[in-house]
Amino acid sequence: MIGSSVEVAKQHLIDGKLVAIPTETVYGLAANALNPEAVSNIFKAKNRPSFDPLILHVDSLEKVKEIVLGKIPETAIKLANAIWPGPLTMVLPRKPHIPDLVTSGLETVAIRIPNHPLTLELLSKLDFPLAAPSANPFGYISPTEAQHVEAQLGEKTAYILDGGKCKVGLESTIISFAGEQPTVLRKGGLAIEELESLMGAKLAIREHSSSRPDAPGMLHKHYSPKVPFELGDIESLLKEHKGKNIATLSLSKTFKGISSTLQFVLSEKEDLSEAARNLFAYLRTLDQLQPDIILAELVPEEGLGRAINDRLRRAAAK
Repeated sequence: MIGSSVEVAKQHLIDGKLVAIPTETVYGLAANALNPEAVSNIFKAKNRPSFDPLILHVDSLEKVKEIVLGKIPETAIKLANAIWPGPLTMVLPRKPHIPDLVTSGLETVAIRIPNHPLTLELLSKLDFPLAAPSANPFGYISPTEAQHVEAQLGEKTAYILDGGKCKVGLESTIISFAGEQPTVLRKGGLAIEELESLMGAKLAIREHSSSRPDAPGMLHKHYSPKVPFELGDIESLLKEHKGKNIATLSLSKTFKGISSTLQFVLSEKEDLSEAARNLFAYLRTLDQLQPDIILAELVPEEGLGRAINDRLRRAAAK
């Protein structure tokens, strides 16, 4: 059921049920993070491996402090004050009351304050954090509209809180503050350069993990359409796959000999923010069109382009 009632969503969550919530990044599949049975239902609904940790969502830095063990580093506080609410997730040491199922047994927890008025209102009315990975079957394309959630997980959610289209369209950037140097565990809705400027320091960047990742979205193959998906120079790939029913996903180019209904341009203006907003929705539509193959290209490796390319590479992983 899709609706816009915060009170209805709140009651379902208190009752231990699953509720899809809007954020500025993508829609999340939420449950009471302190209720292991409710959290286990997230894994069941998504068919998500239990080794892939979840992100906790709260509405204030004070609630973050209730979850985190010890003092939050000054660099983390600086970023929190600059970005939260926003598409930044921090990984910090956790207090013992956070269930192992949420953190996949790790001694750290991923947490953020999302930037969406409906979800912030909902979180302000709850006395527990929400565990909320993206509201899609595991490994599939993340949802950026309530209707996307209904199409793929509607029967498994008690309620879908409709907050309209997501503004960012890429998952949050994840930074770990658990070690000596702050480390990017997942590229996302914030440019690395912007984060380094705010911190006044360089960030280490860790690439994907093939098993038991330290943070959500670190698996090698992820965000994948069901249709075969290849990444490279589209003009060259078109020659290789001549004779097939081909769809394309490009930054701004169009290609001769391909139906206009099968060509998807992320941003005619080559605006990487617009491209990020369109990425998951276009992947979903392409998959539903069921061509023989989807051919895609990388975007410039700068700003949000780094996160877009990260998603494209994982979608194409074999």
